[in-house]
Amino acid sequence: MHPTYLTTHDNRSHELIIQKSRFISHFKHTPSEAEAQDFILEIKKRHASANHNCSAYVIGENNDLQKANDDGEPSGTAGVPMLEVLKKRNVRNTTVVVTRYFGGIKLGAGGLIRAYGRSVSDGLDSVGMIQRLLVHEMTISFDYGWQGKMENELRHSSFQIKAFEYAENVQVTLYVEPSDLPTFKEWIVNLTNAQAQIKEGTMTYLDLDYST
Repeated sequence: MHPTYLTTHDNRSHELIIQKSRFISHFKHTPSEAEAQDFILEIKKRHASANHNCSAYVIGENNDLQKANDDGEPSGTAGVPMLEVLKKRNVRNTTVVVTRYFGGIKLGAGGLIRAYGRSVSDGLDSVGMIQRLLVHEMTISFDYGWQGKMENELRHSSFQIKAFEYAENVQVTLYVEPSDLPTFKEWIVNLTNAQAQIKEGTMTYLDLDYST
């Protein structure tokens, strides 16, 4: 699993008007090719009356799977420039479909390449990107005597808290990056004089808003 990568918010779109043609870029986080194909089909059904629904996607930890489709536009003028923007912006597990409603003015090969590339680039800026961060879901449990001190320390720490639960004892679930795990455990032991129970849970991705 990749320690961190960029992707997009799901099911968001952005529209441009270029020489009277409408270019609508649609984005989705797609961890598998099947999800990418389903999303492309969904957009094609939604915009069945459009002249073109061109697509591109990158999937895998190192963008191992890359595909582009011009959907009737001249070869190499739509899908490939869309794909290049995804790669240049360093997004992974992402699919984009650009829907074009022809406005009556032909753009030529160079104009199409610029239009489709711009649709994806401006679209990413508009819909926003997410940084997916690989983390351990950790649970720590301690007696109520430690509640005040621990809540204060945890809330002022850099670790993102998922939940506090109050039952026989206090239980806190939070996220820790793998590289921080030894330091985190030592910190909790020192804070509680080794009185807290620390449970290491599964690894998951934490989604954070990303700004360039």
